[in-house]
Amino acid sequence: MGKSDLEEVVKVSKNMVAPGQKIKLDDWDPEDTSSYKGGKKNALKEVERLKVRLEQLHELLYACHSHKLLIVLQGMDTAGKDSTIKMVFEGVNPQWIRVVGFKRPTPQELGHDFLWRVHSQVPENGEIVIFNRSHYEDVLAVRVHKLVPQEIWESRYEEINDFERMLTMEGTSILKFYLNISEDEQKKRLEQRLKDPTKEWKFSLNDLPERGFWPEYMKAYETVFEKTSTKWAPWYIVPGNKRWMRDLIVTTVIVKTLEDLDLSFPRLDPKLRSLTVK
Repeated sequence: MGKSDLEEVVKVSKNMVAPGQKIKLDDWDPEDTSSYKGGKKNALKEVERLKVRLEQLHELLYACHSHKLLIVLQGMDTAGKDSTIKMVFEGVNPQWIRVVGFKRPTPQELGHDFLWRVHSQVPENGEIVIFNRSHYEDVLAVRVHKLVPQEIWESRYEEINDFERMLTMEGTSILKFYLNISEDEQKKRLEQRLKDPTKEWKFSLNDLPERGFWPEYMKAYETVFEKTSTKWAPWYIVPGNKRWMRDLIVTTVIVKTLEDLDLSFPRLDPKLRSLTVK
């Protein structure tokens, strides 16, 4: 599959937030499948093909050791961040990939600027790092729950943009995905966790009160997209109610981004080709 084929198969450009674009999440249907016309059965096959290509590109990224990829996954509880990671990166070499989950800041972390704990986790050359939640919690949960004054969290959008721009100038490609599920879909998934013995371990009592802040979170996310979707670190709003559509869009964007780096395997020094292995 070549670079030009990817956009023809899945129209991921319609899921990308343009810099400065005004966003109302009510206009972004979590059930939307219009980016792909082939239906679920073909989409599942397409995801498998893309995963094979991702595995190849991941090895190439590591071999070149000149670029790195940072993937940010955000979404409401049950949006599917864990399952997206599990599905999309199923075949990649675990030696060259890390998943970082940012929990409530520790006292030490709170003693530094809000990006301090994030900077130490960004990828090194040849590596893919996935943030399962991220520095954006400092303009999402922090805003919704009024953990700091407004003038502080408002200043963070510009700081985040500067931080991400600096990373890209150092060779990091940044992709940010918001897994967009509906409030009704979240309710269904939470109920499944309560009924399924294999899923009930995922249930948290915090999930229920957080549902009460749904409108506040939607407003906070809209501001995030408007202020921090940039040319160097774009946001993609991914319809998340249908898992197959979610996986197809995310995998396509990642593969296309790595393809566009136009990497090639480093060549052996010609002087070494004459060596004899005994």
